[in-house]
Formats: sequence, structure tokens, C-alpha cells
Amino acid sequence: MSFSALHLHPTLLTTLDQLGYDKPTQIQKQSIPLILKGRDVVAAAQTGTGKTAAFCLPLLQNLTKGKRGPANTVRCLILAPTRELAAQIGDSVRTYSKGLNLRSQTVYGGVQLHPQINGLKRGADVLVATPGRLMDLVQQGAIHFSHLEFLVLDEADRMLDLGFEKSLNELLTLIPKQRQTLMFSATYSDHIRQLAKLWLSDPTEVAVSKSNQVANTVRHQLYPVDKARKAELLAELLERQHWEQALIFARTKRGADEVTEILLSQGFSVAAIHGDKSQPVRLSTLEKFKSGKLAYLIATDIAARGLDIQSLPVVINLDLPHVAEDYIHRIGRTGRAGQEGRAVSLVCADEFESLQAIEVLLKARINRREIPGFEPDHRVPDSHPRSQKKSVKPNKANKTKQPIEKPDVTEGPGLRSSPFAKLNSSKKK
Repeated sequence: MSFSALHLHPTLLTTLDQLGYDKPTQIQKQSIPLILKGRDVVAAAQTGTGKTAAFCLPLLQNLTKGKRGPANTVRCLILAPTRELAAQIGDSVRTYSKGLNLRSQTVYGGVQLHPQINGLKRGADVLVATPGRLMDLVQQGAIHFSHLEFLVLDEADRMLDLGFEKSLNELLTLIPKQRQTLMFSATYSDHIRQLAKLWLSDPTEVAVSKSNQVANTVRHQLYPVDKARKAELLAELLERQHWEQALIFARTKRGADEVTEILLSQGFSVAAIHGDKSQPVRLSTLEKFKSGKLAYLIATDIAARGLDIQSLPVVINLDLPHVAEDYIHRIGRTGRAGQEGRAVSLVCADEFESLQAIEVLLKARINRREIPGFEPDHRVPDSHPRSQKKSVKPNKANKTKQPIEKPDVTEGPGLRSSPFAKLNSSKKK
């Protein structure tokens, strides 16, 4: 099937041809016709399947049929959980809308508020926003929703994880009841189904893959290691494997900074992004990584969703996430669009319960391999999917108490706490 078979606007078809888009993906085939007909849609698809184009293309076409509203109004609102994802969606909207005479704007926190207020004075056909900054603008009287026709909640489950439920509830009281609403996400939990009942009217469900499923092109590898030697083992793996690029996830901002300093001291091309970095620095760092000027990017979970990084060979979990679904989101950066990818995890004994939950989600035991010289003193207990229903805990004697640090949150209040794994830069004698 070609994009022309989806009855898209000729200008959109020309743009897609110039971008080299050949055939629509499964999520695009199923969603675009429904959206063009004005149906509410709740869609689940694993990352890298073209969700952004699936909702942007038909909405842009529908927007060409109306007129821009007065000052400080928006016709289409797209909500995203993080600044990075909002910026990426905003770029896609501008790219796809070329030649359609539509005005778009992207707003998020971490930058000055007044330029965004001034930009909204002319009104916007499409506004891409993070929930926190959107409500700031509402309180300033910079946005009115009297002309809102379309609403998109992208990565809605992540918005709930980051503590935006209050902002979403406030927004629900401000927007018109008569609107077309779309909800796109990489996962489709019971909580998301409940949210859909509040926001959507008789929605059509679209799913091109099972919920919480990773691409079958991704190979999973686990390296047992003591907590204090994770940074040392990471450097060893980067030196041995010669990966051209790797996205490395740390659980906390402090952990990301510490391991970045360790790798920089050993001559690696590496930088960190997290919520304490300024927005210009974060965007600049991401651009360097996407363009290949930066080999290794160390990030907290602000980078787990929506970042379109082409041909990323490997994602490395320096720390396992507390919530198993976040493992799926992280490794969704590799193995995209049918390409091969690798998901590597460095696991210590304290993370065994998190490992169990991940293997239950994957319905498979992750292959283990010990690196000579890095065999852990505190063993990671064995596990098998058939025994996952039993709660197996690591030996309490092997646990080391660690100070508690909140996870990195970009726009809203965090809902989870996590133990901080201290990193040691000393080499094994």
C-alpha cells in the first residue's frame, strides 16, 4: 500500500515523497483512515513504528479544512511528557506541514516563558506542549481553548508516571467536550484504558503489536557485576566491543554525571543529559549524538521515549529501572524499523527483583555472561520464567544500604524513589 491509497492531501504526499517515505507502517495504515474520518483513536505500538506520522499527517490534513482562530487560541493541541519528545514532535509537525500554510508552536519548560507567550498572541493551528509548561501558560492567560478541535495525548502512560495526572485533570475541565481526541502510547495498561474512558468518546482501539513487547530484532545480554565496579566494567565493554554509538541509561542524575566523568577521564567521547542540564545544553548534546559527533550518551529516563535515533546499535542499562515497563521504553531506541539491535544490562545482586520483573515481562530469561576479572563477589541469583511467580529475594547480607535519590523528572513531580548506585572509577589492581 502507498500513502496515496490513504487519501492524503497532495501537498502531504509531495512532502512524504521528498522525505523518502515509501510505504506507510502498520500503525499508519490503521490509524490514518480512522483519524481522517474524525474518529477518536487509542493506539498502542512499540517504538520506532511511526506513531508521530500516524497522528500528525491526518490531523494536518483535517486542519487545512478550517481557519486559524483569534489570538491566543489553538486548534490542535499535542501533549508530550518530556521536552525532548515535544521538541521532536514539533520538528515533525513543521516538516510535514510544509506548504500547507499552517502555523505551529512548541512550548516546554526549562526556557523563558515570555517568548512563548508572545508567540501565542497570533494564535496557532498546532501547539505541541508539555503539561507543566502548558498549565503555566494557561495561568498566564496566554492560551484559550475555545477553538480547540483536536487533542493528542502522546505517551500518556509516561505522563502519568511523571506525575502529570493533576495537570491533565485540570486541562480536561478547560477544553471543549466536542473535539477529536487521540491517545498514542508504546504501552496499553489498564490505567491507560481508564484514562481513555475519561478523555475519548467511543474510541477505536488500534494495536500493531502486543502491549509491552519489544522488537524481535533486539538481542538481550546481561553481565553480572558488583555495584561498585559497574563503571569499570562499562569502560571495559566499550573498549572491547567497539560500538560506534551507545545510549547508556543511569537511574539518577548524579549517577549519570559520575560515570560521564569517569569515561571522559579515560578518553571516551561521552556526555550526559538529565533534568539538571539546561534545555539548550540538552538539545545541543542530543543533536551531537544523533549526528554521530558524540559516541556515547548517558541519560536518565527522560531519554527513554520518543527519541528518534537512527541505526543505534546498542542500549546499555548501567542501572536497571525500578519499573519493568521502563526497560521496554529504554531499549526501544535500538532495533528499530527491522534493524538489529542489542540491549545490554549491567546487573548487581541488589537489582535481582527488578531483573525478575523484566524477565517476566519479556517471558524469557536474559542470557548471562560473566567477564573474566569482573566476577561479582555478591552473586546475582539465577532466575527462570517458570519460577517467576515465586518471590525470590537476594541475600540480605549481600545488600549495601544506599542513600535515596529521586529519579530524574523533566517537567513534573516524580512518583518513585530509587537507591543510588555509587560508581567507583578505580581500576582493578
